[in-house]
Amino acid sequence: MIDQYFYKTLFKSTFSDPVEITLWDGEKVHYGEGKPVFRIKMNEVIPKAEIVQDPSMAMGEAYMTGKLEVEGDLKRVVQSIYEKQGSFLGNGKLYKTLLKTITNNKKHSKENIQFHYDIGNDFYKLWLDETMTYSCAYFKHENESLADAQRNKVAYILKKLNLQKDQTLLDIGCGWGELIVTAAKKYGVKATGITLSNEQYARVKERIIEENLIDLVDVKLMDYRDIQGSFDRVVSVGMLEHVGQDHLEEYFEKVYDLLADGGISLLHCITCQKEGASNSWIDQYIFPGGYVPGVAELVQHITSKQFHLVDLESLRRHYEKTLDIWASNFEGAIEEVKKMKDETFIRMWRLYLNACAASFAAGNIDLSQLIFTKGVNNEMPMTREYMYQ
Repeated sequence: MIDQYFYKTLFKSTFSDPVEITLWDGEKVHYGEGKPVFRIKMNEVIPKAEIVQDPSMAMGEAYMTGKLEVEGDLKRVVQSIYEKQGSFLGNGKLYKTLLKTITNNKKHSKENIQFHYDIGNDFYKLWLDETMTYSCAYFKHENESLADAQRNKVAYILKKLNLQKDQTLLDIGCGWGELIVTAAKKYGVKATGITLSNEQYARVKERIIEENLIDLVDVKLMDYRDIQGSFDRVVSVGMLEHVGQDHLEEYFEKVYDLLADGGISLLHCITCQKEGASNSWIDQYIFPGGYVPGVAELVQHITSKQFHLVDLESLRRHYEKTLDIWASNFEGAIEEVKKMKDETFIRMWRLYLNACAASFAAGNIDLSQLIFTKGVNNEMPMTREYMYQ
């Protein structure tokens, strides 16, 4: 009876939508007014101590292992939690304290990246688009395909960088190489990409040869802190989230050292409106060592390094749509996924994609593109029109 009372009280302030909860003993409890938008079934008792200590971890693991089942739209369930003021899932103070003791040194950074990105190129091919771009797309039209939207994103970033022929471009965290390959082919720049993922590195090397770009494109398997040289442009897409809060200053110092005087850098990353954030379940199972910085935190780092902040744009809704398509693609390829992964992994990945989409929809997190220059650059166009031509 104590467990039932605990959970009945807990769920009373958890969702912004009407919901029906079925407890492990078969009792059904209805919360909110109107027909349930979704239904949740608890097949087993989740220990109260785990909920109190770290609710995100406890509930995430419960869904992964089948202790908790969802009938309805999983994204809507998570969004309903995020939109409910005072939801217990906003707690996690102990985890935030523990997180501060872990640092993303070079060894940890390599291990963390390989944990996520070296799952296998064949797995990512099942639900990413043909460009193998694993970051927020840019949708010019509502019904645009994901592949077109990803090409839009790359084109948009390259335009923002105001690239000129024969310039040098560094892509920190180059993924499967779409940006550096496109930059070389379209603008005639000499592009270098770096990654810590063995799988990505191998595929980019293959692509450089396939597209006959050996003279213009290079990829290195290395930590960003080890790269040397001077570049006219430095770009980073979806990489800063892996740096960690205590290494943000180090990242911007390195970019300052690498960027030529007057050079332009573009940063494309997930952000928070206020202070930065981490999630214990995401850190444990999806992105070890991850940290989502606050917008103000990034601006502070940029300006303190004597960079000049030129432009800041939010693409939050674009990332929600990107994740919706990834989640749909994942479900569409589920029979192939089952040949590679077990049920626990499948439920984990399903929760990851839908929870992230819900977080962008609710405005918990954002996607920011920031442009900044090393010193004054008076050669950039005076209006934003050049970005859309």
